[in-house]
Amino acid sequence: MSALNAIAPAGLPGAGPEPETAEQAVAGAGAGAQTVELPLEGFRIGVTSHRRSQDLIEALERRGAEVLHAPALKIAPVQEDLSLIEDTRTIIAARPELCIATTAYGMRRWCEAADTFGIGEQLLETLGNTRMFVRGPKARGAVRAAGLADVGISSDETTATLVDMLLAEGVRGKTVAVQLHGYTDVRQLERLRMSGATVLTVTPYRWVKPDGADRLPRLIEAACSGNLDVLTFTSAPAVDAMWSTAHEMGLYKQLVESLKTTVATAVVGPITAQPLIDAGLQPLIPERFRMGALIRLVVEHLALNHVRRLDTVSGRVELRGRSLRIDGESVELAPAPLLLLRALLGAGGAVLSRESLSELLELRGSVHALDMTVSRLRSALPDGRLVETVVKRGYRIRV
Repeated sequence: MSALNAIAPAGLPGAGPEPETAEQAVAGAGAGAQTVELPLEGFRIGVTSHRRSQDLIEALERRGAEVLHAPALKIAPVQEDLSLIEDTRTIIAARPELCIATTAYGMRRWCEAADTFGIGEQLLETLGNTRMFVRGPKARGAVRAAGLADVGISSDETTATLVDMLLAEGVRGKTVAVQLHGYTDVRQLERLRMSGATVLTVTPYRWVKPDGADRLPRLIEAACSGNLDVLTFTSAPAVDAMWSTAHEMGLYKQLVESLKTTVATAVVGPITAQPLIDAGLQPLIPERFRMGALIRLVVEHLALNHVRRLDTVSGRVELRGRSLRIDGESVELAPAPLLLLRALLGAGGAVLSRESLSELLELRGSVHALDMTVSRLRSALPDGRLVETVVKRGYRIRV
């Protein structure tokens, strides 16, 4: 069984999209590109998130994508996270002067966990006496929903900017409570400590391996074999978990190379992007760090960079990922002929040499293997004359 077939395409029922993921992600998708009813038709997208994965999966599938879901990590149940309560009691006892709230989910979960263990009112009283700084609008909303007030918000939704604000007003001799978000920015905590602050941290959610852990290795194999178009991440720990699993499989270098060349990566924000950037990748990062903006960016990227259209002697040819239409009719192609056709369409009617096509198909210069692939492509097309042989030179699409 191939790596791709080993992963069942996700199709989960349930919650609708977050407010920003529906029509907004379609409106304006692929500016300048031809509007289509299903902008992700023909594309395969990997989803590594656990929390709120249904929202992302359903939003992608509504746009025509085939989704391969392999959660890299999940969040540990509150009842099992005794360190969260111990850290909360320490903060309550310390009565900090300053507090940083980094995520809405983290703030809500912190308050809910404190309520579960009977110290919710004490926590709110403690936080009510601090000067609270929030990393973004969502965190601000969660703080205010808890009946608290904030005195400052990061202009770019980063912890570094919040720390700049605290340092500007002075932290020496003060205690700062920091609500972390599952991926500790050690450098920012150290900046506070080096400036004379006592830093107390609380992590309202911890990452643990999910059930069905064999799904992530299969997703990695699919990425390495080029059977994905985009791989999405909504947390930095999920990237780290994928790197760790790839190392265990002996596929780390191959995976990174695939993500550099054939499979795009897309993340929800710069914190999630950092482990990918550290590996030499350039992930897609939306200007607004929201799931809806992430979906819109994926749509735009694929529409602008991975859709081939060409008017030919056989009619209008459109290749969207793995979905081929000729004069509006769907045509099924095997992987090798599909790869060959994608290259020929990309050349726009120019001749591609036999040597370059053999290299592309990894045929190691086998003339017979290339001829067989061309023959299979022609047999699968409604009009085999679409692929023209140019004697002693190579092949081209007849335009």
